[in-house]
Amino acid sequence: MKKILLVEDDANLGLLLQDYLQLKGKFDVILCKDGEEGLRTFTKHTFDLLILDVMMPKKDGFTLGKDIRKINPTVPIIFATAKGMIEDKTQAFNLGGDDYITKPFRIEELLLRINALLKRTSGTEKTEEEKQTSFKIGRYTFDYTSQIINIGESNQKLSTKEAELLRLLCMRKNEVLTREEALLNIWHDDNYFNGRSMDVFLSKIRKYLKDDPNVEIINVHGRGYKLLIN
Repeated sequence: MKKILLVEDDANLGLLLQDYLQLKGKFDVILCKDGEEGLRTFTKHTFDLLILDVMMPKKDGFTLGKDIRKINPTVPIIFATAKGMIEDKTQAFNLGGDDYITKPFRIEELLLRINALLKRTSGTEKTEEEKQTSFKIGRYTFDYTSQIINIGESNQKLSTKEAELLRLLCMRKNEVLTREEALLNIWHDDNYFNGRSMDVFLSKIRKYLKDDPNVEIINVHGRGYKLLIN
């Protein structure tokens, strides 16, 4: 079980995040109410990831992150704050932060960011699903390694982003792939501009698959997309 240090001075929010991450994420989460307590706790345990609120009494999150980086330069850190200024984001990454999430945020988004960050940094063995590189999409075959869709005698070369997006859709075949999951896995950031870029790639993928009427990528309002294969 992965161990997370959560440092959050809002008691209600802290308990809500702790309960959710333990229940849904299956993480062992230790909650601290301020930066000083967070630093003491960090020195007594080994953690797989840290979530640090920025605006805290006694020791703010940026100062805490700086102190922690002196002790451990590699442990993944997510900064969480109500601030949304570009200067704050720059400071977060300059201090060695790996990700930054702005309040208010959906707890589901935080969990997606945690899983994506742990996947990038843990170096754990891939699952059989993650190892899969060849997919059957109706009359099409898709080879992720070569980034080629084939139907009959016709081959379509995909860009890297197109191939990554189609692979995620194939891995969630007939299920919803949320926008947040796709953006965080491929772009590592779910901002507006990356979202617009993903919409363009989706339009191109739909055109590549148009010759099989049994294959369709639909929008699921307010959630994401679904690759349907009849």
